[in-house]
Amino acid sequence: MKYAYYPGCSLHATGLEYHLSTLAVARHLGLELEELPDWNCCGASAAHNTNRLLALALPARNLALAEQRGLDMAVPCAACFNRLRAAVHAVRTSAQVREEVADLIRMDYQGRREVYSLLELIANHVGEERIREKVVRPLTGLKAACYYGCLLVRPPEITGFDDPEDPQSMDRLLLALGAEAVPWSHKTECCGAAHSTTRPDLACHLLNGIYAGARAAGAACLVVACPLCFLNLDMRQAEVEKRFGTVYRLPVFYFTELVGFALGSSPGELGLPKHFVRAEALLASMDAAR
Repeated sequence: MKYAYYPGCSLHATGLEYHLSTLAVARHLGLELEELPDWNCCGASAAHNTNRLLALALPARNLALAEQRGLDMAVPCAACFNRLRAAVHAVRTSAQVREEVADLIRMDYQGRREVYSLLELIANHVGEERIREKVVRPLTGLKAACYYGCLLVRPPEITGFDDPEDPQSMDRLLLALGAEAVPWSHKTECCGAAHSTTRPDLACHLLNGIYAGARAAGAACLVVACPLCFLNLDMRQAEVEKRFGTVYRLPVFYFTELVGFALGSSPGELGLPKHFVRAEALLASMDAAR
């Protein structure tokens, strides 16, 4: 299966672990991800607060490049996926928008190809059965809180692949790896990443609720599908602990890191040593238990 791979701005920078683990998982599953040549920023999240047409044209240019190659697109970042899907929806439902966008990007774009979040692609298209068959290092005993965030499954008329209030695709994927996905209260709550520099007090308040909710549900870690959520949850955990006088020490994983680990990749290959909250020890303890 071949897809146009759109890494977005984060995966070659602050979200490098997501990029490394995505490529590792693709190798295990036989997914051919062809990075889109000459891709540009999708505009998340500033463009749609500034200019509606620009917010559609920026992702549409990438979509037009994939359409020229006759490829559907695989998108790891939840924010990028949301903006790309919004552009597809706008072009497919309005001839006027389609013409305006094509004029601005100076490329024909008809919205003929599909855009998939990487989570959707692996959980729903590759499927749990195939994943389960390839597991060589089951995550038995791992209790994980699957955190989808506020952009991956909302609004449902745009994203369209999972329930907007109680999504299950990541939960099912974790179960296929042998882990337990705990039911909990904050799986689609906002983590405050957009406020992390301008209003860190608000971001820390939101983060504290997520950590506390995961701990109350008995989770040993958080699992995400967004580089913005990951950075916020991983990097700011010590700040939240200090501000609220508590200790969480909750490792945060990209779902691709856990998939890659269960399918046989090493922690270094997946980028685990790059985390702020030590994540390797939790997986090493599982290896020792086995």
